[in-house]
Amino acid sequence: MGKNIVDAIVSVETFIISIPREVPYLGPLKEGEAINGRGYLIRKGNRTIYPSADMTLLVKVTGESGRVGWGECYGIVAPEATKAIIDDVLGPVIIGRDPAGAVVIHEDLYDLMRVRGFFGGYYLDALAGVDIALWDLAGKGLGVPVSTLLGGRRHDAIPAYVSGLPRATIKERCDIAVEWIGRGYKGIKFAAAVSDEGIVKEMAALREAVGPDVDVMVDLHWKFEAAEAIRLIRRLEPYNLYFAEAPCQPENLEGQARVAQGIGVPLALGEELRTAYEYRPRFEARAMSIVQPEVGHSGISEFIQIGRMAQAFHMNVIPHASISIGIFMAASLQAASALQNVPYHEYQHSVFDRNLDFVTGDMACQEGYYTIPTGSGLGVEPHDRLFEYIK
Repeated sequence: MGKNIVDAIVSVETFIISIPREVPYLGPLKEGEAINGRGYLIRKGNRTIYPSADMTLLVKVTGESGRVGWGECYGIVAPEATKAIIDDVLGPVIIGRDPAGAVVIHEDLYDLMRVRGFFGGYYLDALAGVDIALWDLAGKGLGVPVSTLLGGRRHDAIPAYVSGLPRATIKERCDIAVEWIGRGYKGIKFAAAVSDEGIVKEMAALREAVGPDVDVMVDLHWKFEAAEAIRLIRRLEPYNLYFAEAPCQPENLEGQARVAQGIGVPLALGEELRTAYEYRPRFEARAMSIVQPEVGHSGISEFIQIGRMAQAFHMNVIPHASISIGIFMAASLQAASALQNVPYHEYQHSVFDRNLDFVTGDMACQEGYYTIPTGSGLGVEPHDRLFEYIK
């Protein structure tokens, strides 16, 4: 590469971060929902557990040069499990390795547990955090953004759709949607898990509130059997639904394919998938037309492979964004900026905006667009004050 960038890894550290929030993710508590002694709540609408705080796992990889690579992975539930995997297994194994070989290291770490069936869940979440940190460190060693390492940046800005309307009633959710449209955003997604007054009713109200030119999307949160989902989505189509997301349980590949073939709007899938191996049968079955990789699950190495597979299958990529303090959001933007077919990136405004204060750099989301960080590596680093929130 014209420069010796060997920078042997000397340490791998992990930090559980928990930032309190007044209103839980997805909005106020509903009747029958409560925060338990560990700080978790279960949403009755989709029977899924969430933290009451913004919780995540931060990964710090240090090279012999003293440079530091930062990673972050999905750590919103039981982050101690992911931390233990990195501290006990992944970290010690990569001491002495060169972060410039991030993809090779990723493949080697995947292989460590292949024969034990750990091709999903916490193990790959842990691997994602390490992978992101290695790409960050490699980029810093060369003095270039991660997007350059991935072949080049196509986009300096990516359209953002507003995800989540965390208010108690349809009227309040319509009001906040109109507010975001007034700020320059062209896409809005609402959550079926909290549509207690009716999903079709909420879709109709949102369309009336925002007008005909705004893209309205729905996250169905894996709530429905395939035929039920098809019937529901068909009822939403007259309101010019932009896409329907996650209609069936994730393991129901046949049902996902049935829905995709039985509706007249794009189907979006993939936030819970971690590898190209999980995506491949869904590509082959044409089980979606929009893929939603979550870099906090996949890491950069798998994210970019999934994105390029999507291009080969003529599908769009609209990356998913979950609870994070901004490190893996920067990773997602860096990787997405290197892909051709990215009409949107999810914007979790209730998470991104408040936690942007905890990272340095020029990453932003304003007037309908994400700004891709311009610095070397990921282009962001955790601010010192973030570490006040170590759990």
